Amino acid sequence: DDDDDEEMTSVVPPSKVDLFAHIIALPWKVLFAFVPPTDYCGGWACFICALIMIGLVTMIIGDMASLLGCCLCLPDEVTAITFVALGTSLPDTFASKTAAEQDPYADASVGNVTGSNSVNVFLGLGLPWMIASIYWATTSPSKDWHMKYDYLPDIDFLGPLGARSQGFVVEAGSLSFSVAIFSSCA
Repeated sequence: DDDDDEEMTSVVPPSKVDLFAHIIALPWKVLFAFVPPTDYCGGWACFICALIMIGLVTMIIGDMASLLGCCLCLPDEVTAITFVALGTSLPDTFASKTAAEQDPYADASVGNVTGSNSVNVFLGLGLPWMIASIYWATTSPSKDWHMKYDYLPDIDFLGPLGARSQGFVVEAGSLSFSVAIFSSCA
């Protein structure tokens, strides 16, 4: 019993850094406390609420990154492929490092990297692309869209020149700028 009492009284009080981190994280802890447990609705309520929360956090991160880029006089593209990419990749890097140190064969580390990159590519690119495609396919024709894209070459899949149906169009551009920024930061 005396050993238990000694262990209980030897608790180290939190440092100033711990208190600062707790204060910074408190709004996020309160926000995510509203995600229901996995016991409700077979886990679907938790899944749907978690997706909504991820969407909200993504929206906030996008806005904050845009504001940071504005303060540093950087275009959104540079901010996205440097700060945002770094912020989303570093936690995965540390998780893979920890898994590699704890697993003698590093299987979990390789699985984490592969899974993380797959989710980033398939959900990060595919989901917004799908949402934009559905949006443009279901909205009524826009005069601005027709002025911009009716006579654009290489989008014949939307119909003949001058009589195209409205759709989601992404004009191809050069990747050289993005590759140069990525290479300089890597």
